[in-house]
Amino acid sequence: MAKTKKICIFVLRLLAVAATLSAAVVMATSNQSSSFFGVPVQAKYYYEPAFKFFVIANGIGSVYSFLVLFLPPKSMLWRLVVALDVVITVLLTSSISAAAAIAYVGKKGNSRAGWLPICGQFPKFCNQGMAALILGLGGVLIYMILLLYAIHTVINPLLL
Repeated sequence: MAKTKKICIFVLRLLAVAATLSAAVVMATSNQSSSFFGVPVQAKYYYEPAFKFFVIANGIGSVYSFLVLFLPPKSMLWRLVVALDVVITVLLTSSISAAAAIAYVGKKGNSRAGWLPICGQFPKFCNQGMAALILGLGGVLIYMILLLYAIHTVINPLLL
C-alpha cells in the first residue's frame, strides 16, 4: 500500500512538472504580428506584466516540483515540502488569476475604460494564451491535490 502511494505521488509530481512547464513554454512562445491601418503591431506575452508573472511562477513551480522528485522519502525535509507546497500553490493560483483577468480584458475589452478587445486582431496569440491558462489551471489543481496529501501525511489524523 505504501509503495502505491509513493508511485501516485511521484506521478502527480511528474504531472505537475509537465503542466507547469508546458504552461510556461506555451505562454512564453505566444506572439503574433498584425497590421492596424498599415502600422505593424505585435502582441507578445512580455508586453503584459501579468503574463510575465504567469510564466515566471509556472517556471518556479516546475523547477520546485522537479527538485522534490529527488528528495528521499524518509527525509525530515518533507515537513518543509508541506510549507513550500502551500507557497507554490498560492503563487500559481495568484499568477493564473492575474493572467486570466488580463486575458478576459483582451477577449472582451472594457467599454467603460475605453479598452478594445484584441483577440479579433490577434487570434493565434489569444488561443495560445488560453491554452497556457488551461495548462496552468491543471497545474494548480495537481498542486492542490499534492498539498492535501502532504498535509494528510504530515498531520496524520489517526494520531490525534
